[in-house]
Amino acid sequence: MDPVISIRPLAAVTVAGLAALAVLLLNKREKLRDLVSPLAAIVMFAIVASMAPTVLAGGTVDLRLFEILPGIDFAFRVDALGMVFATVSSLLWIVAAIYSIGYMRHLNEHAQTRFFACFATSLAAAVGGAFSANLFTLVIFYEVLSLVTYPLVYHHEDEEGWAGSRKYLVYLMGASKSVLLAALALTYHIAGSLDFVAGGLLAEADASAPLLTVVYFCYLFGFAKAAVMPMHAWLPAAMVAPTPVSALLHAVAVVKMGVFCVLRVVFHVFGVGLVGGLGLGIATAYLVSFTILMASVYALTRDDLKARLAYSTVSQLSYVVLGAVLLSPVAMVGGIIHIAAHAFSKITLFFCAGSIYCASGKRNISDMAGIGRRLPWTMGAFFVASLSMIGVPPTAGFVSKWYLTLGSVEAGEVAFLIVLLASSVLNAAYFLPVSYVAFFGAEAPESPATIREIPLVTVPLVATAILSVLMGVFPGYFLALAEGVVG
Repeated sequence: MDPVISIRPLAAVTVAGLAALAVLLLNKREKLRDLVSPLAAIVMFAIVASMAPTVLAGGTVDLRLFEILPGIDFAFRVDALGMVFATVSSLLWIVAAIYSIGYMRHLNEHAQTRFFACFATSLAAAVGGAFSANLFTLVIFYEVLSLVTYPLVYHHEDEEGWAGSRKYLVYLMGASKSVLLAALALTYHIAGSLDFVAGGLLAEADASAPLLTVVYFCYLFGFAKAAVMPMHAWLPAAMVAPTPVSALLHAVAVVKMGVFCVLRVVFHVFGVGLVGGLGLGIATAYLVSFTILMASVYALTRDDLKARLAYSTVSQLSYVVLGAVLLSPVAMVGGIIHIAAHAFSKITLFFCAGSIYCASGKRNISDMAGIGRRLPWTMGAFFVASLSMIGVPPTAGFVSKWYLTLGSVEAGEVAFLIVLLASSVLNAAYFLPVSYVAFFGAEAPESPATIREIPLVTVPLVATAILSVLMGVFPGYFLALAEGVVG
């Protein structure tokens, strides 16, 4: 099928960029300013959805803007893998925009114009990365995303905020300015191009195995947003940000950009055959398995709810990478659709954490006894999303974990099957007690009587909880896209 040449990939990115500009211009008119993000999110999602039929039919939507150097273009290509990331990002921006308005208004947060402008720009960068046709374009949007989310992390402008944001920037920008830049230069030197190629840009490259191995690990650790240990410490540190930012960082844009970039490298820079031939798949699988288990253990020890969710994210991101590097078609499908499954579930959990804080000011799980009786919708949604993270049917998490476990068997790697099962047990160990304490714990006598659901915060989190169930019941769209990637 010949590529469809269209301006729609650029239009999707531009919509979010114009939304950020409109937010800045409407600084003094708060009600109009707050309408910009939800409307722009709906338009972006419509543009992204309009390209789905072409991609599902096996085609691509292309747009080449200009040449930087011979073999390096600034260009867009919408394919199946990009559509997974873009669909999730654009759809969840709609509910995140509504949630953010309720959260920021209720807490009367300062610098709301800056917040919403950076939020919109980050979605432009995420979708631009999803639709990038080559490594050069992808890294440009990757860097923009790092820079524009920095003000969101230090939003509170206190000592804790500055410390967390510094660690955030050092990890993400430091990795990209060193090992990631080296990986790009070496790739261009070897292949004379940075384009994504079906089967792998470097698959037929005339280069030594040690050199290719170095390049591979430069990508793996250079894309630090994937949070593979030891490049994970920025993620818990970023929890100083407001909860809508945490949801953006951990469910939609930032971390998903990291694992998306790793999948691009595995599928379209090295290729499955080369990754397997060099033995890089099994080495990476052991590395990310360590991350899966250790991050879950860390999560068990955290009383702060957002910190527990942050370490859970570190663990869950490595599921995506594990699926890809097992190199079995079923496992690869599982890894790809876990991008969506994790996004729907984790954004719900962070929304719930924010709802609890808005309603009660509580951050620690030990202080949340009985709060489920005051916030039944919030804690009900939290329970549903927890089941998805554990992998209980009929939620989205069950679908992705089912494919991952089948894929580990298909690959003949029983060790990783054990890792997945152990991780699910750990997920249950650190998620279910939160719901138990909330619904069955004895509420403190001094608990204020004013704790109640906040509609503009509660409605979005219920919607995302429903999405995590709907994907579990009707996974066909994401499965079709994932199978299109695997071929």
